[in-house]
Amino acid sequence: MAELVYNKDGRLLFTKEMKKEYTLLMPQMLPIHFEMFRQLLLLEGFKVEQLNNDSRNVVDEGLKYVHNDTCYPALLVIGQLIDAVKSGKYDIHKVALLITQTGGGCRASNYIHLLRKALQKAGMEYIPVISVSFGLESNPGFSLSVSLLQKLVFGMMYGDLIMNISNQVRPYEITAGDTDRMVKDWIAKLVDRFQHGQGMSRKAMCQGFDEIIADFAAIPVRQEEKIRVGVVGEIYVKYSPLGNNDLEEFLLSEGAEPVVPGLTDFMIFKIYNRVVDINIYGGNPAKKAMCEFMMDYVQKCQHDMIHALEKSGRFRAPGDFDQLRQLVQGYLGEGCKMGEGWLLTAEMLELIHSGTNNIVCAQPFGCLPNHIVGKGMIRALKDNYPNSNVVAIDYDPSATKINQENRIKLMLANAKGLAKEQAKAHA
Repeated sequence: MAELVYNKDGRLLFTKEMKKEYTLLMPQMLPIHFEMFRQLLLLEGFKVEQLNNDSRNVVDEGLKYVHNDTCYPALLVIGQLIDAVKSGKYDIHKVALLITQTGGGCRASNYIHLLRKALQKAGMEYIPVISVSFGLESNPGFSLSVSLLQKLVFGMMYGDLIMNISNQVRPYEITAGDTDRMVKDWIAKLVDRFQHGQGMSRKAMCQGFDEIIADFAAIPVRQEEKIRVGVVGEIYVKYSPLGNNDLEEFLLSEGAEPVVPGLTDFMIFKIYNRVVDINIYGGNPAKKAMCEFMMDYVQKCQHDMIHALEKSGRFRAPGDFDQLRQLVQGYLGEGCKMGEGWLLTAEMLELIHSGTNNIVCAQPFGCLPNHIVGKGMIRALKDNYPNSNVVAIDYDPSATKINQENRIKLMLANAKGLAKEQAKAHA
């Protein structure tokens, strides 16, 4: 068994020897994206398991080891990891836990420390915790190389495209399950291409976009209009079915079409924040240049995806990051970047401008950044866009699913009323 090695600060390291023997456990957030990320890590020689445990026990484990005043996503992520470790499915002396760390002012930056504290309380402090971050922590057996980062960007772009167009097809499919089967087929195809070293250039990615769009466009659908409902909010509860009580499934069951902004804008936002910091407070020009280079590359990939959607003539394309920056002017400054910062407000504006006036803002209870840039901006949006129909839904261990769904039903009833009024006005 690999020897436990600690750095000078007493932090347990994930070593090169551990890479050969240990299984990395990944918490779930975006099912499509994370499955591709897992496959890309497998190709780098890691053993990786994607966690999908979602029973009440996840919440109970989180409550046991994380203070109730800590935000709900931290509680769920840590609860999911601890629940998996205790499940008996893994050799607990040969697992490591993988968790992202943003480094911002949000409590998300403390998840990794909370997780280590939880492991210590549970008597499992010998389990390494790996920070997936840009230089916040280093481990001899895990690093984000330029090559791996590029592959992860491609995986993110494929994930955003599939999520976008599957949400535009699923509510209208004639044969139930066609869209989900196509999603699984394309994840399998992309994984196969990754394994054979294919699809990992911008040219190949653009060709893949066209193939994916053509296959989803061929799914038989009903020609009808449904109420579109945008989903924004804190990144975890916005995307994670565990975090938002299967919000997208609920919207589908209510006859709505979910519209979920992709992950790409959030990643560009996080890189751009480093540039904003240097512009406002000063800093290393080399770091700024590197961040601008990274941002430019991801934006080019985003433009490739948007162009593929636009030329299809079948699917709506989202706006790009620069458009989001323009839309939020006059609402929030670029220095407002804690949590999802100005991006959350910009996403609501982009949804409204693209014809999706009905929005669910999913936020963890007590998440101060989200209450400011989410719930706090609803009045301003309503003043400027009277037809905007935004409901803020809090998620925490004590919030009941039925209350959350009832509030969303009220928003949908309002949306249907507005739709009837608009139809009469155009008659």
